[in-house]
Amino acid sequence: MTDMRKDVHEEIDRLPDEQVAGVKEFLASYPSRLDATLRNAPESDEPETEEEARLVAEAKEWLRQNGGRGIPHEEIKREFRIE
Repeated sequence: MTDMRKDVHEEIDRLPDEQVAGVKEFLASYPSRLDATLRNAPESDEPETEEEARLVAEAKEWLRQNGGRGIPHEEIKREFRIE
């Protein structure tokens, strides 16, 4: 364990339990390197095809007709018999 990690562990050990919960939430929300890379990645420069545009329009219309809500994950798993 590096000195920095050891120091952080010692600081956490000194915190009251209610503050440790907050630190845990903060760390869980802290972006990973992948998150940062994806957030900073340039948008695609490929033009959208006519078929892609049609499929996006169909999906948006389906969502509009269904109150803007997608299909719950559990329902999809049941439909495809996925455990």
